[in-house]
Amino acid sequence: MNYQDTLEYLYNSAPMFQQIGAGAYKEGLENTLALDAHFGHPHRQYRTIHVAGTNGKGSCSHTLAAILQAAGYQVGLYTSPHLVDFRERIRINGQPIPKEDVVHFVEEERSFFEPLHPSFFELTTALAFKYFADKQVDVAIIEVGLGGRLDCTNIITPDLCIITNISLDHTQFLGNTLAQIAGEKAGIIKSNIPVIIGETTPETRPVFLQKAQEVKTAIHFAEDENHEQDYPKLDFELKGLYQKKNQRTILTALPLLKEVGYSFTDKDVYQGFAHVVELTGLMGRWQQLQENPTLICDTGHNTGGIAYVAQQLRQQHYRRLHIVLGMVSDKDVRSVLALLPQDANYYFTQANVKRALPAAELARLGTIAGLHGEVYPNVPSAVKAAQKRSLPEDFIFVGGSTFIVADLLSNRDALNLY
Repeated sequence: MNYQDTLEYLYNSAPMFQQIGAGAYKEGLENTLALDAHFGHPHRQYRTIHVAGTNGKGSCSHTLAAILQAAGYQVGLYTSPHLVDFRERIRINGQPIPKEDVVHFVEEERSFFEPLHPSFFELTTALAFKYFADKQVDVAIIEVGLGGRLDCTNIITPDLCIITNISLDHTQFLGNTLAQIAGEKAGIIKSNIPVIIGETTPETRPVFLQKAQEVKTAIHFAEDENHEQDYPKLDFELKGLYQKKNQRTILTALPLLKEVGYSFTDKDVYQGFAHVVELTGLMGRWQQLQENPTLICDTGHNTGGIAYVAQQLRQQHYRRLHIVLGMVSDKDVRSVLALLPQDANYYFTQANVKRALPAAELARLGTIAGLHGEVYPNVPSAVKAAQKRSLPEDFIFVGGSTFIVADLLSNRDALNLY
């Protein structure tokens, strides 16, 4: 098998939530525990930090990784979904797992895991944990896939737990209220392991307090802390408005990491914040890909994420705003559309995944919400149309779904983007 064959095998034999949604979701940890035992509990061979939440998990995970890398640590980073290449999910010091390691894992281990019928995420998690052990990382930052309590990353015993925020997303699995979703995400809180909550609401705060009391651990609410004064004039490379909340969460984590034995200087912190993209390879967070006209993409895809995107769009200076928009069918599409500006030209499209909401249906719902534009069959054609109609002083935004951004980044060369 070559790398491409191996990916096809993984995507086709193990259900992939990224592509098909609910059909890929497996509740329970039986497969995870079986895989973990088979590989000799690899996650016990290095320190871990566990990151959950509706929005901001990726930015917080990557920035913490960048700070620890700047301090000289060998840092594993496990995140999802990927945007362009599967290997983005599993990195050490910003370098994706080599193709041959992915191929070798599948060839060597398929006789064991095939009878288990694991999900794509269960298999990927086992690969990541084993790879980090094989490469002897000092610490791995592990992002929760979905929820927390029953997520297959929840077998680790981390040094620190972080829950960034709670917003209505994946309600078909996690519950229909913020309190129910908070209860699922609070499942990563463990006895005597400090937990940071990045952002709360009146519904979610009591849930986290109760869970911390139950398991007898210290809980820290980032919105009650003020560590910004410890790092004046901090330059955060990630420029999205929502990064202010993530910055506060990360700064709350730093003294707690020092308390449990991590060593880094103020210079490492400034370096990590200022160079997170370069150090870790993070993509798709208010990322600029073109100027004259400006073209920005962002992976915000639910009401919590899009609210910040809409606010930031209102702060931009431009002659005309063009929005290339696509969503997946299992999101609260109407609530997202209600947040978006009505004075933009819309290019309704769909990503190349089965979960994509058909562009014509998105346009229909957009019209009801007062958003007007035309329908395009795929992301490249929509972006090309926006580029063609834009003057240098215009602004093009591409988003609505992680998969829209993935299709954009996969076609950078054809669209003459940097």
